[in-house]
Amino acid sequence: MSLIVKIFSFSFIYGNVPFDNSGNGGGFVFDCRFINNPGRLPELMSLTGKDEPVQKFLQIQPEMTEFLNNVYSIIDKAVENYTSRNFENLMVSFGCTGGRHRSVYSAENLHSHLKNKYPQLILNLKHLEI
Repeated sequence: MSLIVKIFSFSFIYGNVPFDNSGNGGGFVFDCRFINNPGRLPELMSLTGKDEPVQKFLQIQPEMTEFLNNVYSIIDKAVENYTSRNFENLMVSFGCTGGRHRSVYSAENLHSHLKNKYPQLILNLKHLEI
């Protein structure tokens, strides 16, 4: 049995924390709004966290690097614990103001991290605002 990890990005303004349909009542929810918002820059406003200019902007934000490293540490521990206990589901959500830049970038990076570190996981990535 493989652990299914669902990763979401969402907007605190336009949406809600994603619903957990696994019956576990939710998972980890990380708030990205304290990180400098690339969506406030006219040249990045129409882009998303999947676009290279936004990624470059966020990669140089020290808060983003520290934030993601902390997220990796927490989620790695959860994955290892859940796997050892034969749990079936883990849910991780990232929210920001519009759900298009910081949360998308964070969700994409966690997805990549988990895919590389734990290839046995079943990963589902969904961006609710893009």
